[in-house]
Amino acid sequence: MATFTLIFCITLAAGTGLQLWLSWRQGRHVAAHQHQVPQAFAKHITLDQHQKAARYTLAKLASERWEILLGAGLLLVWTLGGLLQSLDQFWAGITSSALWQGTGLILSVTLIGSLLALPLAIWQTFGTETTFGFNNSTPLQFAKDQALELVLSLVIGLPLILLILSLMTSAGSLWWLWAWFGMMGFMLLINWAFPIWIAPLFNTFKPLQAESLRTRLETLLARCGFASDGIFVMDGSKRSAHGNAYFTGFGKHKRIVFYDTLLDGLSEDQVEAVLAHELGHFKCHHIRKRLVAMALFSLAGLALLGWLADQTWFYTGLGVDQASPALALILFFLMMPVFTVFFSPLMSRSSRK
Repeated sequence: MATFTLIFCITLAAGTGLQLWLSWRQGRHVAAHQHQVPQAFAKHITLDQHQKAARYTLAKLASERWEILLGAGLLLVWTLGGLLQSLDQFWAGITSSALWQGTGLILSVTLIGSLLALPLAIWQTFGTETTFGFNNSTPLQFAKDQALELVLSLVIGLPLILLILSLMTSAGSLWWLWAWFGMMGFMLLINWAFPIWIAPLFNTFKPLQAESLRTRLETLLARCGFASDGIFVMDGSKRSAHGNAYFTGFGKHKRIVFYDTLLDGLSEDQVEAVLAHELGHFKCHHIRKRLVAMALFSLAGLALLGWLADQTWFYTGLGVDQASPALALILFFLMMPVFTVFFSPLMSRSSRK
């Protein structure tokens, strides 16, 4: 067995074990404390509500553990199992163009991965979420969402794939730097387009009508110096009973969005508190810091990919006997979570802080 193959297998086993252990620890803690409401919340949450939340968490954790195991197994099939190599050979027989061969390979890997993940998504939506009374989506709505996501992936992803593969073959040894500039520009474009063009494809957004609540929220926004395009209500109830709120966009084109389920379940004081939480991210520059961190990690990742793409052992160690830009991209994005999973507890700690 090649050295890198051995390292990959050991790391995958250790990372999978770590995730399962953390999930088990959380489940054990939830199960041990499900019979009594924490003292700080005893006046606000009934024991029945607390136990329902515990049962829901335990069910989600069980589903998560299956997802971890299936993901590890599928990764081995893609790489050492030879599925990726067979798919590459299939596309080599379809077209002689290296660019379109690579594009077809990436798109087919993405499509197959989505199809294999579909049964678990169906179970989570119509099993766990329905059992606990959270799912409002119909099979038709679910199918429409899946189809729309697929179309958007093609429309948005295809130009980016073509750009990166073209740069990898024609921009020289520093192709990864030019690819990084392209990805950053693409990311900013998507962030700008999301609230205006993408999100409305899935949901309806209407300006907040409740005058007294809107006045309170606008006063809070003004006090925090938060300029936005408005406060909107999203029809989240057509898919789920879960409530949420967020702001999206950047610059002067930021939007505050509340799920209708959240507004239906909270008082005006509570809604203002939810907005205050979101504004805390704004005041502490969390979005800006996250974008900078993402840009730096992306740059480092692409630089690493630029080096790995020229290493024969990188391909052979992951079950592929030939090199190509598309295979380098796919193998890199399949492999990276195996090695970065060990940083997830640190990232969680930073997020909670």
